[in-house]
Amino acid sequence: MTVTILLFANHRELANAASVELELSADANVREAVDRLRSLPGLACLPAEPTVAVNREYASLERDLNPGDEIALIPAVAGG
Repeated sequence: MTVTILLFANHRELANAASVELELSADANVREAVDRLRSLPGLACLPAEPTVAVNREYASLERDLNPGDEIALIPAVAGG
């Protein structure tokens, strides 16, 4: 199945792209997608437990994926 991963802030800069399409097995979950994303150039330093959303709703890394799902990697934010 194909899923789209949206990248923001420093994740976008590391990948030099706003989004990445990944081809995954039919029974993949979010963790597998993130692990696969880490194998791409520049993205090995992604956090071990990133905050993610699937189809605009926060999700756990164990959530099962469906073809066409959109996964957003939400970067850590700091403020003062």
